[in-house]
Amino acid sequence: MIPATFAALAGALLLSTASAQTAAPPPAGPSVGVTGAASAKVQNDRMQALVRAEAEHATAEAAAAEVNARMGRALALAKAQSGVEAKSAGYSTWQQWEKGRPGKWRVVQSLSLTGSDFAALAALLSKLQDEEGLLVSSIAFSLAPDTRRRAEDALTREAIRAWQQRAATASDALGFAAWRPGRVVVTTGDVGPQPRAEVMMRAQAAPAGAPPVAVEGGTTELTVTVSGDAVLDRPAPR
Repeated sequence: MIPATFAALAGALLLSTASAQTAAPPPAGPSVGVTGAASAKVQNDRMQALVRAEAEHATAEAAAAEVNARMGRALALAKAQSGVEAKSAGYSTWQQWEKGRPGKWRVVQSLSLTGSDFAALAALLSKLQDEEGLLVSSIAFSLAPDTRRRAEDALTREAIRAWQQRAATASDALGFAAWRPGRVVVTTGDVGPQPRAEVMMRAQAAPAGAPPVAVEGGTTELTVTVSGDAVLDRPAPR
């Protein structure tokens, strides 16, 4: 059996713990919500192009053989280009039917090419068009991860300084001599759509003697927003 004195002590401890858990938090001082932001346009240093090989034949085997051969040569050219990352991006096969005509099989395979040397990648695209008859589906530009991180770090410091200035201004305008930061949230994001060049072509191959692919990377506008509460301390003396 548990001694009565021990049971009473345990009961008192449990009651004290429950009271501490249910006690209301101390009232917070007055606060004002403040927002600060900073934005900058950063030069894009990453280019991604999507190219595809297409073939149409009476049999699926013949269409696949043509596409596989052309894409194999395209991959060899891409891997020989320094600084270009190449990876397969899709493969599809389907049968097409036309009234009164035998059905045909169509095969399409896509290849994703990414790099930071825009001129070299554009030259590779032109070569793939001229030598292998590949079609350019799309070209998009963005920031490399390290470039984005460095730019966002700098903007974060700038946005925090803007937030602090607004907190100080609000504190003074409301008649308080001091303030301190409460809960603050930092958010990052892009402004507007990313630069993108869409190339939609239904031809089986690029026209002979087509001009080389020309590209312009443009910029990405980044913004960092800091929002939160400035807790007001000590009303200013009158």
